[in-house]
Amino acid sequence: MKITVAGTGYVGLVTGVSLAEIGFQITCIDVDTDKILKLQAGFSPIYEPGLEELLQKNSHEQRLVFTTDFRRAYSNADVIYIAVGTPEKADGSADLSYVERVAYDIGEHITKDAIIVIKSTVPVGTNERICELLNGIVSSRNLKVSVVSNPEFLREGQALQDTFNGDRIVIGASDEESAEVIAKINEQFGLPILKTDSKTAEMIKYASNAFLATKISFINEIATLCEKVGADVEGVARGIGMDKRIGPHFLKAGIGYGGSCFPKDTKALVQLAGNVEHKFDLLEAVINVNNHQQALLVERVKEYFGSVVGKKIAVLGLSFKPNTDDVRESASLVIIRELLLSGAIVRAYDPIAIENTKRMLPFLDVEYHSTIEEAITDTDAALIVTDWEQIKQFELSKFPDVMNSAVVFDGRNCFDIEKVKQHKITYLSVGRKPVWQAVEGENSK
Repeated sequence: MKITVAGTGYVGLVTGVSLAEIGFQITCIDVDTDKILKLQAGFSPIYEPGLEELLQKNSHEQRLVFTTDFRRAYSNADVIYIAVGTPEKADGSADLSYVERVAYDIGEHITKDAIIVIKSTVPVGTNERICELLNGIVSSRNLKVSVVSNPEFLREGQALQDTFNGDRIVIGASDEESAEVIAKINEQFGLPILKTDSKTAEMIKYASNAFLATKISFINEIATLCEKVGADVEGVARGIGMDKRIGPHFLKAGIGYGGSCFPKDTKALVQLAGNVEHKFDLLEAVINVNNHQQALLVERVKEYFGSVVGKKIAVLGLSFKPNTDDVRESASLVIIRELLLSGAIVRAYDPIAIENTKRMLPFLDVEYHSTIEEAITDTDAALIVTDWEQIKQFELSKFPDVMNSAVVFDGRNCFDIEKVKQHKITYLSVGRKPVWQAVEGENSK
């Protein structure tokens, strides 16, 4: 069986490498020549633990090839995965232009019947539309195309873990024979397989992300209440998470969600609801809560100092979550822009995502550092934005040692309160009691 994966972004590359790892011959195609050249040389264009090693292994064993040639990729393929981006439009809906472009290219170049698998996150009804589009293109050549929905449920930073040890594989199709072919391909991952129709499969993807985003915004609202009544949000999260009906996952209070999925998919689902005259009040509230959470640290910094004009502030962590270089919809972008607009001097640290941040903030005067200690030296405050292990393991004693005033605003609750109390640090976290111990203006170096 010849399998092609269209798109070598996050989903496409992980999909192609994983299918090669379980033994299939995979061709990955992309229109970005520079990216393909990099992949052909064995280098991954994205940071994902373990991905580059598997890419190199399967390329060396000749199960994985990369190309920009449509004819080579599509002409004799039995199964073609579409895994291109569906970015957010101005109105919040998903932009399907990349999916449609790939569908046209597939229709023009296939030479036999094929199964098209849509991995991209698409609105309900898209699989049916793409099926009609493709069959319209190939009908004059007496070819038939079937389209199967196979949404991904990958967490950035844990994508390979989720591929080989996930919760389920969802396959949606009106053609049972095609669904069975895709089920056979996925059987080797050893995960439960749920077969359904394509519209239900498309909705499962959106509903899953919307529910997880709801849990995050819910615990962040509880965190705000905890601060006002003197409770501890981490104790609350442990307590409610022990209830099997609720579970412990996605109950980590902080400064909200980001990345390429939750923000885009929640807005797209609200837009989808509006298209069928349904007002999704709950999800709109989830989005509003998250937007406020991303501005939380800056609000607290301004409240603490009164004015941040001329203040040197370190932003620790730039990616939207640890173990990825993805800064899309990251709280760090919101925080850095607002601090600079308010007159602060910004110094930033991240172990992986500095170059991507520079591309997102190309004209802003930010000082970037490769170590935490360099970033916080001589600063008036440190803001923890991403809970990288490097930050969680940073020695607390170094904050008062090198900062002008050891004031830490922790947006991810990285440190144990009792351990913080052992040092001259003013520590303000999310949903927990503050620690007031820094001596402002004192640098003990």
